[in-house]
Amino acid sequence: MNATVPPAAHQRDRPRGLLALVLRAALVAVLLAAVVGPLAGLVLWSVAERWHWPALLPQQVGLKYWARITQGDLLAALTRGVAIASVTTVVALVAAIPVSYGAARARLPLGPVLLMLFLLPQAFPQLPVFASAAVLFYRWNLAGTYAGVVLIHLVGGLVYAVWTMTAVFRAIGEDIEEAAINLGASVTRTFFRISLPLALPGVVASSILVFIYSLDEFTGTLLVGAPYVTTLPVYMYTASLGYELQIASVTALVLMVPGVLLLVLMERFLRAEYLAFFGRL
Repeated sequence: MNATVPPAAHQRDRPRGLLALVLRAALVAVLLAAVVGPLAGLVLWSVAERWHWPALLPQQVGLKYWARITQGDLLAALTRGVAIASVTTVVALVAAIPVSYGAARARLPLGPVLLMLFLLPQAFPQLPVFASAAVLFYRWNLAGTYAGVVLIHLVGGLVYAVWTMTAVFRAIGEDIEEAAINLGASVTRTFFRISLPLALPGVVASSILVFIYSLDEFTGTLLVGAPYVTTLPVYMYTASLGYELQIASVTALVLMVPGVLLLVLMERFLRAEYLAFFGRL
């Protein structure tokens, strides 16, 4: 039997429904302002050729500052940052793949402890870690050099590479390797012909992660590389110090593009079974 709702109850529920709708709209507006607001500010500043207080919007807009992308120092900083990130990624993966494979297969009693040691530089505030490293680099004449910047990027890049690749090799079953060895293949041949090809999606995902980290790294580059080796984050910081907000905004947007594209690409290679092993190290 259907119960009949009195008209008075409908009238009481109507204000509550309207209030809930208003609260939801307010929540969506706050979230949009938090996410889109800073990005919209960057876009506005990047095209603002004249913007004086108290005007809410730029009085004159144009692409004058975007033209700087193809000129001198900004393009050089971008090219330099991509080159350093590429070298850092290759070195980090070459060092991390054998270490990660050994950590995933050896089952050492102190294996989890050793892996945790890789995380220690990331567990502390980055500034004192990089500052102490910069002191050593100055003594070793590595400050202000590309080699010094690559080394300081490896402090964090190796963490991501080792942690990711260990999870990738853990996700690959050992039974297929044991079958190859039982058929007469050596351990080295089994690794290069079976384990490494199976881990290739994880290698790609790990390389993207390290590349993004290196491309965006700021503190270590500033302490070790500047003023002789300037990447895009340091260039953006320098522009901000000089109150060149338009240049800083253009730099931030340019820096954001490869990061977003690579994150979308990484999502295609970072499989769910890899993520399942991150918490079991």
